[in-house]
Amino acid sequence: MTWTGHCLCGAVRYEATGAPLNTSLCHCEDCRRASGAPFQGWIFFPRTKVEILSGELRVHAYEGRERSFCAACGSPISFTDQAYPDLMEVTLGTMDDAAALKPDDYNWMEDHLPWLHLDPSLPQFIHNGPPPCLT
Repeated sequence: MTWTGHCLCGAVRYEATGAPLNTSLCHCEDCRRASGAPFQGWIFFPRTKVEILSGELRVHAYEGRERSFCAACGSPISFTDQAYPDLMEVTLGTMDDAAALKPDDYNWMEDHLPWLHLDPSLPQFIHNGPPPCLT
């Protein structure tokens, strides 16, 4: 199974192989500000299964985490956290087949915007949910 994606301008292209470990919609203030949206969708993969095929990333390090963006257009591409060094999250909105990736949960509900209506059948976590299992 191969998943592909790219930024708005097409300069950065990436692929991830294997089944996604989790798809989460993050409502934290950091993700909202970095994406300019009410929440950010993330797809978790083992870090070794994600490859940047073309383009240049700009990386912003903050509090033990790194967010990468296309250096040309600024589209958010990925997120890593020192607490989970074997995981990489890629942005749902940049995936070529985003419609195939339904969310598994919502996280950082502490920062959720109250006017945004959510699917009540999905798990909701005050902060992060449990990290996806790599096995």
